[in-house]
Amino acid sequence: MTIITSPQDFNTDDLFVDLEPLLGSALHLKVEGMNFAGSVKLKAASAMVEAAEADGTLRPGSTLVESSSGNLGVALSMIAADKGYGFVCVTDSRCNLVTRQLMQTLGAEVHVITEPDPEEGLLGARLNHVRDLLASDERYVWLNQYSNPNSWKAHYETTGPAIARAFPDVDVVFIGAGTTGTLMGTARYFADHHPAVRVVAVDSVGSVSFGTPAARRMIPGLGSGVRPPMLDEAYVDEVIHVEETDTIRTCHRLARTGFLFGGSTGTVVAAAERWLAENDTPGMTAVAIAPDLGERYMDTIYQENWINDLYGDLTTDTAPLALAG
Repeated sequence: MTIITSPQDFNTDDLFVDLEPLLGSALHLKVEGMNFAGSVKLKAASAMVEAAEADGTLRPGSTLVESSSGNLGVALSMIAADKGYGFVCVTDSRCNLVTRQLMQTLGAEVHVITEPDPEEGLLGARLNHVRDLLASDERYVWLNQYSNPNSWKAHYETTGPAIARAFPDVDVVFIGAGTTGTLMGTARYFADHHPAVRVVAVDSVGSVSFGTPAARRMIPGLGSGVRPPMLDEAYVDEVIHVEETDTIRTCHRLARTGFLFGGSTGTVVAAAERWLAENDTPGMTAVAIAPDLGERYMDTIYQENWINDLYGDLTTDTAPLALAG
């Protein structure tokens, strides 16, 4: 029996899905969304809040402010509600409506940025807004998920070890790159404790994180319009960029098997499938991290009109999609 008093006290860290029946290659998907925040971001949010409380930065009466495309915002909304802090989430127009509503239901104030910064896009504009808020009220506390070391340390202490315990013979790990907290923490763990493991970073086409050109990105989560300050490519063996159409197709294929995952997970699985098609060898053990579940994407990647408006008809060259009309 598990009994908790705070929602962040519960997180399932040892659930894996065997995707070989779907992909034809052996791949185990580490599911990170089985908690009350619904995503891997609960780990970073909890670690950053606890560290800020410990060093006195976060005190009674403080109001958290953070830039987030969605999932970290939900995690911080939940923790702030539990601990009695205010919370302002600065997001942009790509954030799913369900996610915005969830944050507001938990008591957060949501600021939606619609005009991109001329050089650093919507993320740059969000960060500018955060800085303006900080200058306006001394009660605001910015945890800054983009450069806060407690973000990656959370995964060094939990995610990496959990994979190693479950699969001591793991050969390759696929990890999505957004702020790169999950990527850096997990990659650093394997570099220190299992250096033979190959780390493959997964990014979205249009993201500038690894030096590729900026382009339109409509699915929140992975990718960035600004190079992540935490990123250290010395810990990454390879990078795979995934088109958003492939993300959508992969999410729908997973849904047709009964597993409803979010856009970040679809991107990671699409990359892993491509890599394994070219590199899989008998006996290889591969693990991919699934950052999110799919319920918050019902009005976007699982919605027919949204897909058709942005990408055209994706049913013409693939199996029928699991669409909501």
